[in-house]
Amino acid sequence: MIKQTIFTGWHFMRWIRLGLGIIFVVYAIRMHDTLSGFMAAIFLFQAVTNTGCCGVNSCTVPTAKTHSANPEEIEFEEIKEKQK
Repeated sequence: MIKQTIFTGWHFMRWIRLGLGIIFVVYAIRMHDTLSGFMAAIFLFQAVTNTGCCGVNSCTVPTAKTHSANPEEIEFEEIKEKQK
């Protein structure tokens, strides 16, 4: 399951997080900046695990749509105009 999460579902925001993580890593190494290293770790973690900023699976893009085998029957009621 972890392997599937890492290698599938790469959408635009996930690539943005990966890019920002790499940029922060380079900056943290060049400037010896701990805060940038921490930010890099956050962005890289979000990119690899496909999580968002709000917690586990609350900001992620759904991987598959679920379709029920037995859709509910919809009942329609005909509404007629009042006659004058």
